[in-house]
Amino acid sequence: MTLGLGRTRSVALTGLDGTLVDVEAHIAAGLPAFTVGGLPDTACAQAPDRVRAAAHTAGAPVPPHRVTVNLSPASVPKRGSAFDLGIAVAVLAAAGVLPRRAVEDVVHLGELSLDGRLRGVRGVLPAVLAAARRGERHVVVPDENVAEAQLVGDVVVHGARSLEQVIGWYRDAAGGGSLPVAERRVPDGGGSGPGVDLADVVGQPEARAALELAATGGHHLLMTGPPGVGKTMLAERLVTILPPLGREEALEVHAVRSLVAPVGDVTELDRTPPFVAPHHSTSVAALAGGGSGVVLPGAVSRAHHGVLFLDEAPEFRSSVLQTLRQPLESGEVVIARARQLVRYPARFLLVLAANPCPCGMAFGKGADCTCDSRDIRSYTSRLSGPLLDRVDLRVHVPPVRRAAFAEETGESSATVAERVLAARGAQAERWSPAGWRVNGLVPGYVLRRPPYRLPGSTTVALDTALDAGRLTLRGYDRVLRLAWSSADLAGRAVPTRDDVATGLVLRRAEGVAA
Repeated sequence: MTLGLGRTRSVALTGLDGTLVDVEAHIAAGLPAFTVGGLPDTACAQAPDRVRAAAHTAGAPVPPHRVTVNLSPASVPKRGSAFDLGIAVAVLAAAGVLPRRAVEDVVHLGELSLDGRLRGVRGVLPAVLAAARRGERHVVVPDENVAEAQLVGDVVVHGARSLEQVIGWYRDAAGGGSLPVAERRVPDGGGSGPGVDLADVVGQPEARAALELAATGGHHLLMTGPPGVGKTMLAERLVTILPPLGREEALEVHAVRSLVAPVGDVTELDRTPPFVAPHHSTSVAALAGGGSGVVLPGAVSRAHHGVLFLDEAPEFRSSVLQTLRQPLESGEVVIARARQLVRYPARFLLVLAANPCPCGMAFGKGADCTCDSRDIRSYTSRLSGPLLDRVDLRVHVPPVRRAAFAEETGESSATVAERVLAARGAQAERWSPAGWRVNGLVPGYVLRRPPYRLPGSTTVALDTALDAGRLTLRGYDRVLRLAWSSADLAGRAVPTRDDVATGLVLRRAEGVAA
């Protein structure tokens, strides 16, 4: 064996942001030692033990000399066991076992077991995306992660089962061969979809209209009503009328999922918007993201480009609900730690469901309500004014009467989705030059200035509500957004007085907490 320097590539993740890492290994004469530098965490710092055992099993033992591995840039924290394969390849290249030039421009990801097998790791999709954006074209990943890595179209993926197999590839490459390319595992499909339909909902015309408006303009929605009236059914079917995700949007969604889902769970590019419904006992870290050591994405990020549904919203702790205020405005979550600042995307459509009182019977079955006025005030006040001010649509969902059974089945999700898609097309044509996709993302000052400012005769009811203090300025802007969405659904180029009235009514629906 010849001693010297070996170098290859890997990726360090901070949230979804990846940093290309040079894995440098140096072997020098001296007492046997194996150290890893460059801010490794506990799992990464334990790599020498795994690499030694795996290399010995693969028939290429690490030389009994002083081995120093540097993960550069050294100022970026390195977390997890995904650096195992890169460290092993760099060390074996430094030892002369592998051709040094052949391994330099290849990204290696994967955990090594003691018998030399390659184990899948989380976060392969965002890591490969980061490598591709920085010009890397070849990645070696564990066999379990091949389908996930292949979702990135600009890289050649090589899937390996063991370190011995990787060593054999590079030895063949030294003789003029090339690394074998993994077969395509799963076609780029549209996913199976949620398996529910809006036609399943009986009655509730006003709630269905609000749901369609929410899907059209990306407006947040609050539904109140007694138990069993269909609030959860409506929320679950919102994703069925949302337009399918574009490729870049789907990659963002699956990149988040890659960090939290079981290894090998991400196999195809599902274009269905995600639906996430955390339990009301969830913590701040589970909702917004966090954790000790590794900062993982929370429910708001897993719902990115989809729907976040909080059932029994007043039962969530106040501190949990207040964490929603930042992502609702900015579309991202920023988690600060002593040594890092982690950002996760969180552009979701929020749907809240609440009972009218603790027992749930204050509306529709008022005679059965067992709550006094103090209980009701305490219950409804759990949804704070600043949070509700960010919710565009507020609708009361009444109990369903037997007469609704005789009515024809409501429109299917496919029918409503066609209207929503057409309205989204009108919005894209209007706003895409300015960088917005839907009305719900347009800043209020844009709608209050020419050329989008509506005539005073159209906004008279809205102006009156603002002057009387029944609306905040944020509420005023959100009613304008609703009016534009109502007009887009109807195929009108400019909102009318009726569109503004529709937005104002749905913004301050009777029976819904203001």
